[in-house]
Amino acid sequence: MAKIYYDKDADLKALKGKTVAVIGYGIQGRGQALNLKDSGVNVVVAQRKGGPNYDIAKKDGFKPISAAEATQAGDLVILLAQDTLQAEIYRESIMPHLRSGKALGFSHGFAILYGLVKPPKDVDVVMIAPKGPGSLLRSQFLEGKGVPALVAVGQDATGSAKAVALAWAKGIGSTRAGVLETTFKEETETDNFGEQAVLCGGVSALIKAGFETLVEAGYQPEVAYFECLHELKLITDMIWAGGIQGMRKRVSDTAKWGDIHCGPQVVNSQVKENMKKLLNEIQSGQFAKQWIAEDKAGRPNFKRLMEQDDKHLVEVTGQKLRSMMSWIK
Repeated sequence: MAKIYYDKDADLKALKGKTVAVIGYGIQGRGQALNLKDSGVNVVVAQRKGGPNYDIAKKDGFKPISAAEATQAGDLVILLAQDTLQAEIYRESIMPHLRSGKALGFSHGFAILYGLVKPPKDVDVVMIAPKGPGSLLRSQFLEGKGVPALVAVGQDATGSAKAVALAWAKGIGSTRAGVLETTFKEETETDNFGEQAVLCGGVSALIKAGFETLVEAGYQPEVAYFECLHELKLITDMIWAGGIQGMRKRVSDTAKWGDIHCGPQVVNSQVKENMKKLLNEIQSGQFAKQWIAEDKAGRPNFKRLMEQDDKHLVEVTGQKLRSMMSWIK
């Protein structure tokens, strides 16, 4: 069982007199920066001029500076840019200004695990990974609550790495809910697997396959959309709130039977073998190498596949039907 840390296990004094530099003011960066600031931590924000996030940061009361300036000022430097941008930002703007004894923070371990970022041995490397978007992190904080998070120490150069990480977690409100101990390897590999096999890749493929099966059998696309995509939210909301068994208590007996009897016929042992193959590719680094290569090549396959699904009948049908649902907006 994972060790779980709460408010009593963390002390903001570990950040007293220190500056936290948040690199990137996207959804996660905004939530973390504002929560830390409201917790009494001295925060500086790095965000490039010219984009909406720069204006949002200014509106929120920050004075955005460059990543290099933020790194110079920061004792804990939290890199919250996209995975594919972190190596360049680190190499050009962070690495030249990382003094001995500083801490480098992440909310996802991709760049560290796959060697895109290679910190010097005399700095701490820590991770706090909130299990929710920055917008939820912020709203829960304002309500006096918190979003659970993961904590990991990749390198403890000072002997205080975990204390700093837990202070960071407390500053964003996550120790109110609980912070589970993990490693950079476990967080990255499970996160990548969850996204590719279940949450995004698996769900999207399942929706399209179900939709196509009904349409190819002669059913109206609109009816197929409702059954295979629209109503999915009703089920996932119930699972989110009460687990799989909690959902089953709230659906009809016919639906229950379809779940326990028919579900394994669709997502069968062959699907699980495919998942194991994907997990092996993630563990070996093959998945990361392919994605990094795709990004460096200008993302030709990424763009082609995205454009291909823009034209899929489930998207065309959904765009029409969603215009009938004012509550979605």
